[in-house]
Amino acid sequence: MKRRNFMKTSGCALAGITSCLCGLSCSSGGGNTKSSIQPNIVVILLDDAGWNDVGYHGSEIRTPTIDRMAREGIELDSFYVNPTCSPTRASLMTGRPSSRFNILGPIGYNSEQHLPYGTVTIAEMLRRNGYHTAITGKWHLGMVPEAIPNNFGFDYSYGYTGPWIDQYTHRTRNEIKTWHRNGEFIEESGHATDLMTEEAVSYITQHQNSKEPFFLYVPYSIPHEPLQVDKKWIAPYNDTIQIESRQYFAAMITQMDACIDRIISTLHEVGLAENTLVFFSSDNGGSPPGEQQKGYLDPTPVINFTKSFEKFGDNTPFRGWKGDLYEGGIRVPTILYWPGKLQPGKVIESIHIYDLYPTFAYLAGVELTNDMPVEGINIWNSINGGSLPEDRVLFWNTGRQQAVRKGDWKLVHTGRTPDSGKDELFDLREDPYETTDLSESSPTMFAALRKELAIQFAMDK
Repeated sequence: MKRRNFMKTSGCALAGITSCLCGLSCSSGGGNTKSSIQPNIVVILLDDAGWNDVGYHGSEIRTPTIDRMAREGIELDSFYVNPTCSPTRASLMTGRPSSRFNILGPIGYNSEQHLPYGTVTIAEMLRRNGYHTAITGKWHLGMVPEAIPNNFGFDYSYGYTGPWIDQYTHRTRNEIKTWHRNGEFIEESGHATDLMTEEAVSYITQHQNSKEPFFLYVPYSIPHEPLQVDKKWIAPYNDTIQIESRQYFAAMITQMDACIDRIISTLHEVGLAENTLVFFSSDNGGSPPGEQQKGYLDPTPVINFTKSFEKFGDNTPFRGWKGDLYEGGIRVPTILYWPGKLQPGKVIESIHIYDLYPTFAYLAGVELTNDMPVEGINIWNSINGGSLPEDRVLFWNTGRQQAVRKGDWKLVHTGRTPDSGKDELFDLREDPYETTDLSESSPTMFAALRKELAIQFAMDK
């Protein structure tokens, strides 16, 4: 596979980055060479936003802040997550496929499942090496009291444990309380998106004069249902979007975009922008429309549709939805934003969210130890204009589907195990929308990826 990175600007758009990051060497894709800087790191994660739910991808949804970040930062154009929320969060926290922990789908509000105790999360790794760590938003890696973020490397936690909440009461189905500060349930008024943002802004402001770098994780609760938003955010779409459910969905994203602007503006106002790397993405692709979604307006719906919801997210032009291992379920809009350090550009090599763990470790100057068995790779070389290893394999397992991607080729297996079910093989370079199954016409590649799938699946046991 030949390198296929390209930049928006002429010449080598990242030519100045190495000098800007004094002492930061460009290691190979899988390398763990330490850098000499420790930037602040802010991770912003949307909930259920699809590929075509941001303005810079041509969406009808207004996202001026995200669009500006894309123009001024680096688009990760082939960035992968897992097809549902808990698995993506597990991969982010551990640097590994979530199936290694048997986290195959969303953790339910009455479930006792959680990330294994003792896991050295990305937050714990950074905290051990001089960072102050905080989360203001959705955790969704354990509903039991002992599984709060504070027990997984976060010095400070605020938000809710999961899986979803009423945006105003901050409770889940059957009035279950999950809204908390450092594990203590609290009652607050206001839309969850605004409250999470206020907490993030306050945290940044408090750390403006600190010599201690920080890791701030802001996983928003929207545009996941329930569709609840102030009318002022809906008004701009009255004449441009005719489908009511899509109007509310769009309004929630625009509200969230304005909140991201507050975070970015605060970084500039307190003088931290040039020493802060901001990562923006979504936890999975957009949800499909359908009658089954109506229940998610419980417990206190702001709106009631009299028919099935016609449209939520939009993964155009990709195939599939949230829950699928086709591109629409796992390929999401993603940006790296670092004013003064990263010049505008686009990276089209395949990157997975579990690559962030070793990448952030590298930027923080951390040597990974045996209790950090990450499977992701340091992607900073690719961000600097280099290439990632050609033979790397990406893997997913949802319990009903598995998939591997190697180079341009992707195998999707529908079935509980690789031994039974249906296989589909796609050449994503020629067929990015997964329209043509090549499993019969490309037997050599098919056999090679079947072998890779079996190897990866066996590692889950």
